[in-house]
Amino acid sequence: MQATEKHRKSLIRRFVSYYGPYKWLFTADLFCAAVNGGVGLVFPAMIRYIVNDVFTLPDKSLIAPLLTKLAILMFVLYLVEAGSLYFVSSWGHILGARIETDMRRDLFQHMEKLSFSFFDKASTGKMVSRIITDLFDITELAHHGPENIFISAFKIIGSFIILSRIHFPLSMILLAFTILLVFVMFGYRAKMTDVFMDNRRKIAEVNAIVQDSLSGIRTVQSFSNEHIEMEKFHHGNEAFYHSKKRMYFFMGKYFTLNQFVQGMLYLVTLVAGGIFVIQGTLRPGDAFAFILYINMYLVPIRTLIQFNEQFQKGMTGFRRMVEILDTEPDVVDRRDAIDAGTLKGTIEFDRVSFSYGGDEVLSDLSFTIEAGKTVALVGPSGVGKTTICSLIPRFYDVTGGRILIDGTDIRDFTLRSLRDNIAVVQQDVYLFNSSVRENISYGDWEAEDSAIREAAENAQIHEFIESLPAGYDTIVGERGVRFSGGERQRVSIARAFLRNPSILILDEATSSLDNISERAIQAALDVLSRDRTTLVIAHRLSTIRNADEILVLSDGGISERGTHAELLEKGGEYAILYQSQFEDL
Repeated sequence: MQATEKHRKSLIRRFVSYYGPYKWLFTADLFCAAVNGGVGLVFPAMIRYIVNDVFTLPDKSLIAPLLTKLAILMFVLYLVEAGSLYFVSSWGHILGARIETDMRRDLFQHMEKLSFSFFDKASTGKMVSRIITDLFDITELAHHGPENIFISAFKIIGSFIILSRIHFPLSMILLAFTILLVFVMFGYRAKMTDVFMDNRRKIAEVNAIVQDSLSGIRTVQSFSNEHIEMEKFHHGNEAFYHSKKRMYFFMGKYFTLNQFVQGMLYLVTLVAGGIFVIQGTLRPGDAFAFILYINMYLVPIRTLIQFNEQFQKGMTGFRRMVEILDTEPDVVDRRDAIDAGTLKGTIEFDRVSFSYGGDEVLSDLSFTIEAGKTVALVGPSGVGKTTICSLIPRFYDVTGGRILIDGTDIRDFTLRSLRDNIAVVQQDVYLFNSSVRENISYGDWEAEDSAIREAAENAQIHEFIESLPAGYDTIVGERGVRFSGGERQRVSIARAFLRNPSILILDEATSSLDNISERAIQAALDVLSRDRTTLVIAHRLSTIRNADEILVLSDGGISERGTHAELLEKGGEYAILYQSQFEDL
């Protein structure tokens, strides 16, 4: 229980820290809110004064001039109230928007640093939900939270002091009902927190289903499986509905009980006030003012009651945001990591082991690739070919042994400088929904147009790009949907040319292409891999005949190694694989 309370306080401190850069705007917002609340407290006092003192003046000729002065004063106060309300409504919301922007920046920035292992388990839709849906409620809390607490506390305390001065016994009745309301409010707080958290999880699951289904819409429609996706969406949508239904039941009980207690307060005040008027201890004007102040007293209490719901929603969203921010990347720079500079590209695996999710993928693997050489990795699925290539740029860290480049453990390099020396061309190319120029310049964001054009020429995609309606400014569509597989692949190769890496990793870069596209891309890859350390994962063995060395992987590690000719002559696993592919052709 104590640990939970400490965590809650820590969470609130982290939330409050986002106000730091905007403390002057925050102070001005609270000041205007106080002015707005203070002006509101003056009006019932003026009405009380008019009823009790002005209207009862013996000399009736004095009433009109006095009322005129009071009317002018009230007009000025209304102007002040309007000005303060404008500031709170506009700049107060801008304050919330600035905090939302900072939170979204921190969340996205941290997500960009998280390791592949995190995204292997996390749903993109759920991550989007945390950046968009959760932050909306956090923003509302960031703006209205301190403001509502401040104004409400100001009005409640101010009203109670004034009411106590009007009639102390009646104000004690008011205090008793206030304490009852507070108990009701806090009694429901824990239950509402659980309900709101469940609500957040359910909408995140719906977002994940929608994201997954729409991303794969071509697969869905090509297999006529729209009904399956609708069924999945129905289950998620219904679960969200039932979660909201449960939430609204709690809210219904909560607001009903609070409203009933407030109604009883009015009733008791009316009856008790009438008794005190009859007894002569309370003047009719004071009783009227008391009723007006009770309304002013109850409005901030209602605001606090509604704020409790807002607080639960906002802090639930912030808690989910903090869960991401507190997730440490598996792969980080060592404290004394150095800049790799420009590497030559000699790669050494020294007794490397790697486990993922409790399953051992690599065990005690050792081999060396000399700088500038091309080495191909072949073998059945699941033996660790892609894992080997993912360990070199440190997408994952080894669980045993070490990987060295130019004699230095790659963990001694900064991640950025290490990856600046590496380019990866994958089978599944991801193109961003932006221009062709921007997609190619992902290899070097600062590159000049001439360098981008040269990279495209080397990748044999320049002429195709020039034939497009907008040339290099053509938008490729989401995931490059407007381009064929071969065209997407060549854009990816152009990125690699632009990067000019010391180490090139080709992860089955031609396996899903037709023969014509494969030959064109293979020619581009041959140029790209020249004078670079190149690792090739190949499904089609005909594409790696010219490799300097071929490593044949099996469950036990490296079962064979040698050139294409040497392995064919040996007549082992590689020869069997090659002959089976040749016969299939």
